Amino acid sequence: MIDLRLLRQFVAVAEELHFHRAAARLHMSQPPLTAAMRRLEDEVGTSLIERGNRTLGLTAAGHTLLVEARATLLQAEQALQRTREAAAGQTGSLRVGYVGSALYGRLPGLIRQFRQAYPQVQLHLHEATTHQQQLWLREERIDLGLLIPPIPAAELVLQAFDQDHLAIALPRSHRLAAAKGLQVAALVEEPFVSWPAAEGIGFHAQVLGLCTAAGFTPRVVQEAQGMHAVLSLVAVDAGVAIVPASMASFRPEEVVYRLIDGNEAGFELQFCMRPGNRGPVLQHFLAMAGAEAES
Repeated sequence: MIDLRLLRQFVAVAEELHFHRAAARLHMSQPPLTAAMRRLEDEVGTSLIERGNRTLGLTAAGHTLLVEARATLLQAEQALQRTREAAAGQTGSLRVGYVGSALYGRLPGLIRQFRQAYPQVQLHLHEATTHQQQLWLREERIDLGLLIPPIPAAELVLQAFDQDHLAIALPRSHRLAAAKGLQVAALVEEPFVSWPAAEGIGFHAQVLGLCTAAGFTPRVVQEAQGMHAVLSLVAVDAGVAIVPASMASFRPEEVVYRLIDGNEAGFELQFCMRPGNRGPVLQHFLAMAGAEAES
């Protein structure tokens, strides 16, 4: 393998066609440069420079090496620059999972801000339930999750990000849709649309707790994966649901949302990640998320 320094010296000689000018350009004296070119020719095994009394020239092999040397030096410089950018978190990729309701809170603003600040980073977004995100994190299919705690996985780390509140979702044609100050207790006889408890243990337990406090256990007639699917079923009169209030802009012409009063109806969305060393891209994202959550 030829030393890159030798290639740089050769390019200077080939472009200047003069040892003295090439040496000045390289900030070195002429004798070491002349010796370096002899050493390069020995390594290549052929003459590269036509030496004369006045003007230097290149042999056919020298012309070929000049083209290849320029390309090699450029590639080496690009490799070094890309390595530095990756180390600084300016390039690379980040795979983020999120629960559906997160798209109605702070997450979209964070995504826009991050993409503007780090346009060369590939940001891959995947909607998934809280349970699914935990599996993906363990399998290293995503780097970061945004989910609803608590989670049973002690090996994963949480970081607070956003807050939300629960609301009652009713079909717009429902008899209670126009009721003022609607309470959870009014849903005692209503069929519920819900989701599998295993997909979001904390959220499911909070909803069940609200219903239990109101004196009943919800009668679930239909389950669906994800909040968008739940609300789509509410829209077609499949039942009522308790959902994140942030999603009130989803299908408002078909679904009526009524905020549930009280602190017990509030909940958090938190980032979830594997412990240990975190890449610079993930660190930048979390730092920006922390600033966004404090704003």
